[in-house]
Amino acid sequence: MSVQYKRILLKLSGEALSGDKGTGFDEPTMEAICQGVKRAHDLGVQIGIVVGGGNFWRGRSSGRMERTCADKIGMLATVMNCLAVSDMLRQLGLETSVQTALFMPQVAQPFVRDEAVAELEQGKVVLFGAGTGNPFFSTDTASALRAIEIGADVMFKATMVDGVYDKDPKKYPDAVKYDTLTFTRVLEEKLAVMDSTAATLCRDNGLPILVFDLADSGNIARAVQGEQVGTLVKEN
Repeated sequence: MSVQYKRILLKLSGEALSGDKGTGFDEPTMEAICQGVKRAHDLGVQIGIVVGGGNFWRGRSSGRMERTCADKIGMLATVMNCLAVSDMLRQLGLETSVQTALFMPQVAQPFVRDEAVAELEQGKVVLFGAGTGNPFFSTDTASALRAIEIGADVMFKATMVDGVYDKDPKKYPDAVKYDTLTFTRVLEEKLAVMDSTAATLCRDNGLPILVFDLADSGNIARAVQGEQVGTLVKEN
């Protein structure tokens, strides 16, 4: 079966791993997500994954805590999520590798671009933890950066909404969904796709982003086969 994308970077939110619990891990939800990853992998697609940390920690809402400290805690939350997703993928029969932007050799190997690409080519799912390793950068930006570094064809941003709308579809019944968008429009109209740093990085490096609903984990496999899923953001 042919695929449109040979190598993808999948961005998962930490909240997606918690299911209806809203915090921590919900194993049935995690298994469903990982089954979706496996279906795409079984098509021959090379897959890198970045996971957010919002099911454990959201630094921007940490009150009086100094921002760099809050962001470091968030980086550690993403590593926990990477380890959990890696374990679930292994239970489903996939080989995985966890690489982190922070040096923690007892936990995972440090991120090295050439090693990550080699492991992808060996058929491993590679999970990237600890964001960029720097405060003030979101996991959206980390996803864009890793996608560009590994030469991904596209970045998949799996959300809880089935694409990008002109306004919040949960609040406004007349919200209009976009099938395609440019990064310039996303930035100019401040559409809720990702932060401006990530959007600019993708635009300037020609990396398209597909935003789609993770509630149906089969969307990952459908998307790599080129089916119309979600909203495609690209400049040209």
